[in-house]
Amino acid sequence: MSATVERICPAEGRSAAGEDPAKRRQILEGARRVFVSTGFDAASMNDITREAGVSKSTLYVYFRSKEELFHALIAEEREAYFADIEQLLVDAGDPARTLHRFALRLFTLMLSPEAMTAKRTVIAVASRMPELGREFYRRGPMRGRALVADFISKAVALGTLRVEDPELAASQFVELATAGVLRHRFFDDQAPPIPDAEADRIVRSAVRVFMAAYGPDRRD
Repeated sequence: MSATVERICPAEGRSAAGEDPAKRRQILEGARRVFVSTGFDAASMNDITREAGVSKSTLYVYFRSKEELFHALIAEEREAYFADIEQLLVDAGDPARTLHRFALRLFTLMLSPEAMTAKRTVIAVASRMPELGREFYRRGPMRGRALVADFISKAVALGTLRVEDPELAASQFVELATAGVLRHRFFDDQAPPIPDAEADRIVRSAVRVFMAAYGPDRRD
């Protein structure tokens, strides 16, 4: 990758003269379709110009490379993701109920086709673009774990959870909430959708195990 993450990041908020938000959206949606249909490595800027219906000169006004385009798509989806889940981690007085609601939404978001495509793409290119992998992890999974850890710390302060290491407990809960499903999805893109009832069963079990380990009435 010729551009570092530091070069890529400014595109998220770039407001160069003549930039049209609708045109930027048109390009991003075209790039999204190309990345999903052909994969990141096989995609080219020519493919994206054709799919987006813009000229190559227009494309380069907005994005310098397919790496920059991919980063912009990831950043956009990530912010929508966090805006969705942050509002669910608010009631530390009833952690079981809050974690159940949060985990159901997390389950849906983490296993969505868009999220799985992004994860597979980052993993595929991480060995030659390690900065992209680090940035994806730092601004995505690491940020998510910090949100859950902060919620756990608030519950500990209220006495509704008993946790010595909130960050470890947060990681454990996220793993429990997608147990037996996430890794399957990584390797089988044709796996059928998880029924709502099954998602709820997995999440309820995750909450039950978590509360047995960290609830205020646990037995040491």
